Amino acid sequence: MADGSPPPDGPEPVGPAPAVRPFLVTAGRVAPTASGRPVPVETQVVATAEGLAVLDDLAFEQHDIVAACRRPQSVAELAARLRLHLNVVRVLAEDLRAAGHLVVHVPDSGVTHDASVLRRVIDALRAIPDSRGVLRDSD
Repeated sequence: MADGSPPPDGPEPVGPAPAVRPFLVTAGRVAPTASGRPVPVETQVVATAEGLAVLDDLAFEQHDIVAACRRPQSVAELAARLRLHLNVVRVLAEDLRAAGHLVVHVPDSGVTHDASVLRRVIDALRAIPDSRGVLRDSD
């Protein structure tokens, strides 16, 4: 809606969008790993027992990330669920991993670049009927 509230019949957002600039949350850091390469969006993260034990001691976004990671999920899902910028989640997830609060499972790059996997995903998406019950034509 124009005032920023969700439509009455739509799904409720997880929380309000943060008003803090992303570079303030990460203290200006943009390279989330020591290698300087960003964490892939499909990387799975899950909270450790230690992370859950110190949950109340963590501040703001770090607390939210660890709390949301009780079940494994991708960095992209986490950013969307918490309504945080993707790069903020990447940086903070790496910080939390280094502190022992998260376990990060980076996918094998050989598998993620396999064209057959992408083709199966596209085919499966095309097999889902639209709102009228009509299947999309394949190429």
